[in-house]
Amino acid sequence: MGYSVLISIVAYALYGAISFFVFTKVRHFGSLVLFQVLVVSVLSTLLGHIVMLYTEKRKKEKQIEELTVKNLQSRYDALTNQINPHFFFNSLNGLTSLIRKKDDRMTLTYVGKLSDVFRYILQSDKKGMVTLEEELAFVDAFRYMMEVRFANKLDYNVNVDSSKLTARLPVLSILPLLENVVVHNMIDSDHKMTIDIYSNDRNELVVTSPIYPKLVAPVTNGTGLKNLESRFLLLMNKPIQVADNGETFTVYLPLK
Repeated sequence: MGYSVLISIVAYALYGAISFFVFTKVRHFGSLVLFQVLVVSVLSTLLGHIVMLYTEKRKKEKQIEELTVKNLQSRYDALTNQINPHFFFNSLNGLTSLIRKKDDRMTLTYVGKLSDVFRYILQSDKKGMVTLEEELAFVDAFRYMMEVRFANKLDYNVNVDSSKLTARLPVLSILPLLENVVVHNMIDSDHKMTIDIYSNDRNELVVTSPIYPKLVAPVTNGTGLKNLESRFLLLMNKPIQVADNGETFTVYLPLK
C-alpha cells in the first residue's frame, strides 16, 4: 500500500512537471490535451491498482481474523473433547478400583497423577505452544492412570532425544492420540497394547501403536485428529502426518 501511494505521488509530480514543460514549449492545444488524457489514464490505472491492493489487504486481514477465531475455537474444542463424561467416569473408575483394593500408597499416587492431568488440561486454554518436556510430563501422569486402569495390559515406551525436549508444539497434542488408542482398540490379555513415543531425525515426534480393532466400532465424533490437524496448521503452519498400514497406526507431529 505504501509503495503504491508513493508511486502515485511521484506520478502526479511528473505529470505536473511534464504538463508545465509541454504547456510552455508546445503551443499546440490538441497535443497537450492528448498528453493529459494519456497521463490521466495512467494515473487512473495506478489508483485502481491502489484500490485493488487495499481490497486485498482487507481481505487478508479478514482471513487472519477468521483464522484467529478458528484457532480459539479449535483450542476450545480440543479442551472440551478431552474433558468429557466418559474420560472422567473412567478416571473415577480407576480410583474406585484402587480404593477397594485398600492400596493406600497407590491410591494417593493415582490421585496425585489425576490432579496433574486435570490441572494441565484446565490450564491448556491459556497456552498455545508448550515445550515437548511439558507435554511428556503430562503423558507420564496420564500413563500412570491408564496403566492402573488396564492392569499391565497397556504399556508406554517413551524414547525422546534429550536435545528435543526444548522443542515446542501445540498444547495437548499427545493426549488425543493416546485417547484414540484406547477408544478404537481392544486391550486385554490377548491384545496387550504398547504405545511407542519417540523422536526421529526429521524433527518430529512419532506416536505409534498396533491396531487391534474392536468387534463393534466405537461411537465417536471424529474430531480428535481434525482438531489436532487444525491446531498444528494454525500455530505452526505445518500439517501432521498419519500412516495406517492395517497393522500399526502412526502419527507424526512436527516440532518447532
